[in-house]
Amino acid sequence: MMKSTKKFLTLLLTLAMALSLAACGGQNGGAPAGGSDAAQTAGSDLAYVQGKGTLIVGITEFEPMDYQNTDGEWIGFDADMAKAFAESLGVKAEFQVIDWDNKVFELDGKTIDVVWNGMTLTDEVKSAMECSNAYCNNTQVVVVPAARAADFQSKESLAGLNFAVESGSAGQAQVELLGESYTEVLDQATALLEVNSGTADAAVIDSLMAGAMVGEGTGYANLTYTVSLNEEEGEQYGVGFRKGSDLAAALNDFFKASYADGSMLTCAETYGIQAALIEQ
Repeated sequence: MMKSTKKFLTLLLTLAMALSLAACGGQNGGAPAGGSDAAQTAGSDLAYVQGKGTLIVGITEFEPMDYQNTDGEWIGFDADMAKAFAESLGVKAEFQVIDWDNKVFELDGKTIDVVWNGMTLTDEVKSAMECSNAYCNNTQVVVVPAARAADFQSKESLAGLNFAVESGSAGQAQVELLGESYTEVLDQATALLEVNSGTADAAVIDSLMAGAMVGEGTGYANLTYTVSLNEEEGEQYGVGFRKGSDLAAALNDFFKASYADGSMLTCAETYGIQAALIEQ
């Protein structure tokens, strides 16, 4: 009877040890079959986007780069190029309006895959995102009522104005350099609305947008732009991905090919920004 009991206890201990080793092996014994491939895919934005079949593009309303036509379709130089890039990857571009001030959080949280919206390549942007090569030149300009344009022809003449600026934008940075007061709004289109309605004295927006949206023949014929705040140093547009993303290199290759075959220039001419295009 004693021998049988000892044998039973020994069997229980053996089974317990076997179960413990199996559990340890499951936790620390290496990746399961295909695990290394999964890890590689997890580190590749290109593979991630191709796996889900969509490229989610973070934008704001910004004519002539990203805006909706009468059918509600997003068009513009950036929108059209984003669609073409997505097609080259074998996926579909989908557009999502974002709070511009939260663009990095949107990227890192994977609610979007790319910021492609006439984004100025500032040091802050380049440190927070994996950026493409520059593709367009731009400056920040002051928009005022056309009836008062003669009063605002120099930086000095802007003293005392209250500006409307897109939150987190290059325009906001320029007004801060001026030391003038400003109101932060959702996007540059809203900044124009503020000036048009008289709730702001002036707005600072991108020159490419000003050329498309204010003046004779536009929706804001009673507005015009005057002073360029950073004409000497200028600025350049780039596209932003998550830090370390391999999509940036893929886009640079796409830009080079599109510039070489003339399709990038054709797209720029469609929206009247060919003079701002940067050779790839």
